[in-house]
Formats: sequence, C-alpha cells, structure tokens
Amino acid sequence: MSEPGGTELSATLRRIERAAGALATASVARMDEALPWFRELPADQRSWVMLVAQAGVRSLVQWLRQGGGATDSTQEVSDEVFAAAPQALARSISLQQTVALIKVTIEVVEEQVGHLAVEGEEQSLREAVLRFSREIAFAAARVYARAAETRGSWDARLQALLVDALLRGDSPDVLASRASALGWSDAPPVAVAVGRSPGGEVAAVLHTVYRQARRIGVEVIGGVHGDRLVIVLGGAADPVAATEKLLTAFGDGPVVVGPAVPSLDEATDSTRAALAGFRAAPAWPTAPRPVPAADLLPERALAGDAEARRRLRHDVYAALVRAGGELLETLDAFFAAGGTLESAARALFVHPNTVRYRLKRVAEVTGFSPLAPRDAFALQVALTVGRLDPVVPTVAPVPTQTSSPGGRKTPQTGDDRRRSL
Repeated sequence: MSEPGGTELSATLRRIERAAGALATASVARMDEALPWFRELPADQRSWVMLVAQAGVRSLVQWLRQGGGATDSTQEVSDEVFAAAPQALARSISLQQTVALIKVTIEVVEEQVGHLAVEGEEQSLREAVLRFSREIAFAAARVYARAAETRGSWDARLQALLVDALLRGDSPDVLASRASALGWSDAPPVAVAVGRSPGGEVAAVLHTVYRQARRIGVEVIGGVHGDRLVIVLGGAADPVAATEKLLTAFGDGPVVVGPAVPSLDEATDSTRAALAGFRAAPAWPTAPRPVPAADLLPERALAGDAEARRRLRHDVYAALVRAGGELLETLDAFFAAGGTLESAARALFVHPNTVRYRLKRVAEVTGFSPLAPRDAFALQVALTVGRLDPVVPTVAPVPTQTSSPGGRKTPQTGDDRRRSL
C-alpha cells in the first residue's frame, strides 16, 4: 500500500488536479439534489459554495503533497479552503449546514476514487480523503468560532456605545440606530437596572447577564460603565421581579431599577432615575435588593436629584396644598407629636378619629401613609422640599373687599393687606 504524499501518488495527484473543476461541479449538483435548503440559496451564495468546493479539491492536493496531514501545515492549508468565500457566508449558512456541504463533497470524491487513483493507490487515497475530511471539519469549526468571536466583540462594542448613549441622554434616533444593529425588538415595557459590576472580564459579566435573561424570557442589553453594570430590560411585565432573577450577575451592593417606559426612546428617563437611585441608595442601608428608584425619592432629593425634588414638590407637597390646609396642619402636628395620634389631636383640639381620618386622606392624596415609618420619612422630606422651593404656592389668599375712592368695592390682595398692616 502506498503512503499518501509519497512519490507513488504523483500520478494520482495529477489526475485529481485535472479533475478539480469536474469534482466541484459534481459536488454542487449533488448538494442541489440532496439538500433542499441549498436550492433556496441566492445565486451569489451558491457561487461562493462552488468556489469553496474548488478550493477544497486544490487543498486536498496540497495537503497530500505535504505529507497527508503534517502537524505544522494542517491548519494553514485547511483554513485556506474557506478563504475563497467572504465572511458573510458564515452568517448566511450555519455550521450544521456547512458540515452537510462538506459531507456531500467528500462523498462525491470518494465515489470517484476509482477513476482518480492509479491502480494500487485506491485504498491509500480513500484513507487520505477521510483524514482530510476531518481536518476540513475542524477548519470549518475554527472559521465559525472566529466569526462568532468577531460578532460577539462587535456586539459588545455596540452595547457599550448604547449604554453610554443612555447615560449621556443622547437623542432617541441615536438609541434606535444602535439598538437596531443589535437586533433589539423594543418589546414593551423597557426599564433600566443599575448595580455594581462583579468585576473581571466584561465579556464574562455580560455572558452571565444574557444567559440568565434567556432563561426568564426577557430581552436585555448590558454594559459595564466604570464599576457599574447597566442592564436595559425589554418585555418584562414586572422589571423589578425580572431584575431580581438577574441579581447573580451583579456585584455586591444596591441594585436600583428605574421606572418602566413604553420604549427604548424614553429609556433615558429610566436610566437617570436608576443612576440617581444608585448614588443615593447607601443612605438606605436596609433597602430591598433590587429596589425601585421611586422608593428612593427622599434619599435622591437629599442627594441633590432635581427630578426627585420636583416629584416630591409636585406630587406630594403641592397635592397636599391643593387638598386643603387642614391636611398639612394635621401632618405637621402628627410629626411634632412624634407620631402619636392622641398628642396630635390635643394639639389640634380635635378628636383622635379626626386625626386618623385626615392621615388616611394624606395617604390617599399622596400615596404615602404617615403611619408607615418609611412613608413618614418621605412625607417629611417632601414637606421640607416644598417649603424651601418657592415654585409651589401655599394656600391662595381669600380676597376681601375694600372701598375705592368712588365708594366702589374692590378686591384686596395679600400685598394690599400687608401694606395696610
């Protein structure tokens, strides 16, 4: 039996070289018959497969001349087979389909061994083709692995840019274009979660995020920004509950979830709230993990977050002002009495049930119950912010009547009353 690559195979190699074009054509024809999906490929992709088949036959000849699988040359020669087609082919045809194409080509070559090999070299050629097919399969795996790594690196850069755009508050057009390149479907609602990164390779951190997100069926885009891990969640009906299932991807410390918004276009609002909450979260050591950014309004306001101050001023203090002065008066008395109903009632000269009713009204108006310690703290901060910021008016003065020089009654404003005093 002759050894592949020896001088005995010289005549066989010349025959294979002359038959390279016919072998490639026969292989593509067999693919068209045996593989239904191959018939549906566009013409350009079918032509790429033809080029790969021709390169494969040439590579077989070169491989045999170099010794039939020498360690130093196997990878270089094998990878050249796939260099004949653009990298886009790896995105159009899956690895499983590529293996099917290789299998068909090898079968065609094996069927032609009797015509390709000179007398006495048939078995040696068959064995060489089998070994070469193994090397080609490994080469295909390497090509797809490199394509996956390239795609992964590109996706990681795009995601980092998208997260950076969210943190900067870029325009919705910028967010939409980058998200579209990542295949983001923008399933509502969308929310942003911020926590500490566990450290280590960014790719490994994000891989953990994506693996866990797939398990719970939500769409995510993640990025590590400094020491923070920022995750954009899409399609989670309850973003806080979804984030709770992703907690192992975060490092130690608080994890804050911004409010849910309809789409990625509005995710900058959720991002700002989550970041502000993350900065203020250390002021609430016993906060749940994760915690909604809205639950950190008082800490955010004390930390200088303008949006939190606005919400406390408008949604809480102004709401109490609009509801009537007795709620503010009762709330002040209740806090001054250390949260004791009876003491507050005595200070107001009303029945304790009246105080209880008014406190219930406060909860209905603001969403914060004065009887709950955490809500009471938020209400106290809201009262402070509302009284410090002059934007919200107090109870409007009731105009009184005064006489004009002609004896006509005219309304008297608060400034007029102060001047008269």
